This record gives sequence, C-alpha cells and structure tokens, in this order.
Amino acid sequence: MTPTPRTLTPRQVADRWVETLADLDPAVGTALGIRPADTRMPDLGPDAMGERAAAARAALAELDAAVAVDDDDRRCAILLRERLGASLDLHDAGEDLVALRPIGSPVHQLQSIFLLMPTATPQDWDVVVQRMAQVPHAAQTFRATLEHGLATGHRSAARQAETVAGQLEAWANQDWFAGFVAPAPDAARAAGAAGAATGAVVDLARWLRDTYLPAVADVPDGVGHDRYLLSARQFLGTTMDPDEAYAYGWDELDRISAEMALEADRVLPGGSVAEAFEHLDRAGPAVEGVEEVRAWLQDMMERAIEDLDGTVVDIDPRVRQVEARIAPPGAAAAPYYTRPSLDFSRPGRTWLPTLGRTRFPLHDLVSTWYHEGVPGHHLQLGTWAARAGELSRFQVSLGSVSATTEGWALYAERLADELGYLRAPGVRLGYLDSQRMRAVRVVIDLGMHLGLRVPQDRTFHPGERWTADLGREFMAARSGSPAAFVASEVVRYLGWPGQAISYKLGERAWLAGRAAAAARAAAAGDELDLRAWHTAALGLGSLGLADLERELSTC
Repeated sequence: MTPTPRTLTPRQVADRWVETLADLDPAVGTALGIRPADTRMPDLGPDAMGERAAAARAALAELDAAVAVDDDDRRCAILLRERLGASLDLHDAGEDLVALRPIGSPVHQLQSIFLLMPTATPQDWDVVVQRMAQVPHAAQTFRATLEHGLATGHRSAARQAETVAGQLEAWANQDWFAGFVAPAPDAARAAGAAGAATGAVVDLARWLRDTYLPAVADVPDGVGHDRYLLSARQFLGTTMDPDEAYAYGWDELDRISAEMALEADRVLPGGSVAEAFEHLDRAGPAVEGVEEVRAWLQDMMERAIEDLDGTVVDIDPRVRQVEARIAPPGAAAAPYYTRPSLDFSRPGRTWLPTLGRTRFPLHDLVSTWYHEGVPGHHLQLGTWAARAGELSRFQVSLGSVSATTEGWALYAERLADELGYLRAPGVRLGYLDSQRMRAVRVVIDLGMHLGLRVPQDRTFHPGERWTADLGREFMAARSGSPAAFVASEVVRYLGWPGQAISYKLGERAWLAGRAAAAARAAAAGDELDLRAWHTAALGLGSLGLADLERELSTC
C-alpha cells in the first residue's frame, strides 16, 4: 500500500507523539532541547499520568492506520508499538504510583530538569528562575501521586522512600537551588525562587519520613514475579525467561571471576583479587583533586574520539563535542551520562559523583568512561541525535530501550579491551570488576525480586532465598567497590526491577548480532568490516532486544 497525502507514516506518528508528550510534559521538551522557552515544571500528579496514558492510546490508534515506506519506517513502527504498549501496561497496573527510587524517579526532575536548561543569556536565566519558582507545585503533584498510591494499595518499599528522603535533604543541606541560580542577573528574584524550591523539597522529605514511611513499613523489598516481568519489559523491550537469565548470570559470573584471578596475579603476583584491589587503591595510578579528575576524564574522551573516528567507526562532527562534569549532591553513587539536545546546543555530558573523595584511582575509572563516554553512551546517543532528521525523533530519544543503550555501553567496554585500551596496570582488572558487577546484578536482581534460591552447588549461602541483606553481602564480596556504593546499588536494583539485568542481556544481544553479521560475511567469502558495521549499527536507532539482534545481523 502506498501512502496517500492523508495517510501518516510511522515516523510521522512517532514525531507527532513526541510533540504531544512535550505539550503534556515540559521535561520532554527540555531534555530534547525543542522547547527552550518553556517555563513550566512537570505535573507529576495522577491526573496528568492519566492524560498521558489516554494520549498514548490515541497514538496507537494512529499507528494502526499508518503505512511504512522504508526500513527505517518499519523499525519505527515496531519500536513505537512496543514502547507505547509497555508504558500503558505499566500505567494500567498502577506502577506510576510506586516510582520512588534513588535514580530515574519522577521526583528527581525537581532538580535534574535545571541541569538540562540553557543558561547562556539573561533570557535563559529568566526562564530558569520562572521554572524554579514552580518547584513547590511540582513537588505537591508528586506527593499527590504517592497519596493516591497509598489510598489504592500501590506502595513503594520503605527502603526506597527513606533513600529518596535523604537525597532531598542533601539538596537542601547543600543549598543546591541557590547555588545553581547564583549567576542569574536578577539576584533577588532568583534567591526567592531558590528559597521556595528548597522549602518544597524539605517539606516533601519531611512528609516522606513522617507520613509515607510509616505507611509502607510492611512493604517487601522484592516486587514478585508478575510485577518484575512487567517492569523488565520496560527495560528490555521484549519479554524474558527469568530462569534462563538467572542461569546465564551465574555462568557469566564464573567466567569473569576466573579471568579476574589471572589478571590479579599480573597486578600483584601471588595476590588474590581482593589484595590486588587493595594494592591498587593504595598505591596504584590515581588522580588527585576533583577538578583534576574532571579534566583527566575530559581529555580521555577527546583522545578516544581522535583514535576511533574513521578507523573503528565514523563519527559525525557534531558528536565530537562531549563534556565531563562532576555530579551534583544527592545524585546516585554511580557515574551517569546525559544525552545532547537534538540540535546539539547542549552537548552530551558524563557525570562523576565524588562521594566526598578527592583521590580517584584509575583502575575503576577508565573502562567506566569508555562506557559512559566514547565509544559508549555518548557515541551511541550522540549518533542517534545526529540522525534525528532521518529517523523519527522518537527512535533517537524517547523510545530508548535500556538494554539497547546499556548493552551497547557494555559492548563498548569490551571493544576498548579488544582494541588494547585497557593495558595500563590494574585497568583491565577494573574493567573485569565492572563486568563482574553486571553479572552480579543479573543474579541478585532476579534473586531478590523473585525470591529465588541460591543454587545448592554454590559456597555462598547455598539453598537460601535471596534478600536485600544477602544481595548486599554477595555484591560486597564480589566487587572492588566501596561499601557506600554497594549499598546504593542494591537499593537502586530493588527500586528499579529489571533495569539492572539490561546491561548484560543487552551486551549479549549486541555480541550475538555482531557474530551473526560476521557469519553472514564469512558465508559470502568476506570478513566483517567492523568500521562499517559499527557505523550502520549505531545508525539503527532504538529497538527492543529481540528486534535489535535481528537487525544487527544484517548490518
């Protein structure tokens, strides 16, 4: 069927959906950089969530009548249908009402939205100050959502509420809002908006501690089988077999642990993995100073771009700009990345939480910045932004599937290892530790949420059912990470069911897709051109895991 002038293509439906979402949720326009003058704060209340769900149903109806004209359109239709369906399933199950967690919760938009706003001109600052003055209302709407959840039996676990309350208190104690608007030209007006915002987060934290926490004291940490599979689909873009994934997690953990033992002996001959990490923490290469480590990471990403462009992948000139930044107080303990605006007026940024440190050993930073920066998140998500004019904006932004993006970033670490970038003392051991952590995530995320048993043939609490305490003990014993990071990670997994498994399952799909493409090339008597494959693969835009592996095999 050929589209008529009145027939929409899937890309047109997807782009209309992005505009609709930007109308309903100002955080969307700010994240994409398409509504720089929007002074609204997001409405985080239950009625607004219902309005967005109704709009999603309307978009699905439009998609049913759309006609694809090429492969990009075909992939767009697959993605949009799956993403809208997953979000509606979550909404219908009441998952919107239990979104308290230390990362990626709607409440974090009270702070994070400002980090994405332009601040170059007095007019920009005027928009920032106007929006900051509305933080109290946004905080009230989020509280209304939590209250509605309490009234309808949809409750977040106490561990999540307590953690978020602590984050809000950290914003207030650091006077974060006032610090952010300190450069604004109208100092008095900015101070008033910042004071109102600070008061609002203090009030919300107090309400969480005084009212919400007592009401959820009996809520278990794990969400159970049905809620887990529903949530995991959000991050995988497909359904999953939890038993197969659990077994895969254990197998990967065994493989990586054996490799780590060999690498530890290279770092500290005769020493164990733990002793090697202790040696690296104490005497290994490190950067002293917060600004110094930021500059070091910036230089590392710029060197990676120079090395890889035209040899391992073709990089759009607009993607060559990336910034290393220090994370604001109250952030999660793990480093993270924020993507560029679609017009690249805001560059992609990596963020390092310092956790009060001023000395930064390099063994646990190098592979992490290949993950967060280049060739990891920044290369993929920046490339998507550069293709926004060819793909739909939905495919390169709001339609992101965690397993596709986190899977690529984990693949990027492995690629850096394959290319020989992890040869410095201890750096490869740090990379393997990161890989081990992702395998641990698969095991304990599934274990804690589904109440699975530790296999009987394991030395760690054989036959016992997983709990948060066992998860923390297991990760601490199989990680070179500080105790504060381990504790933060376990709380994160419990609040974000299925997200933690997306890294390794995503990496597996990327590797399978590459292997299939290599097999196709070999069958034709050729060798896979990795530069061409990487460039084409990154240009696909977002897809769920099953669709991703199929499409990668033909790149």
